[in-house]
Amino acid sequence: MLDRKLLEILACPVCKGDLLYEEEKDILVCERCGVYYEVKEGIPVLLPDSGKPLVKESP
Repeated sequence: MLDRKLLEILACPVCKGDLLYEEEKDILVCERCGVYYEVKEGIPVLLPDSGKPLVKESP
């Protein structure tokens, strides 16, 4: 779980947009860029090259 105040100041390293925290997957999502960033041991990995493409789940 990431601290709420930390989540308020974090931004996408590429587009500087908002990041959404998905607690069950422990990832930060940038919907604008269509990528997610992993959170490892409570530390967000926000290097521009570390973003992974979002995969849309089929119904």
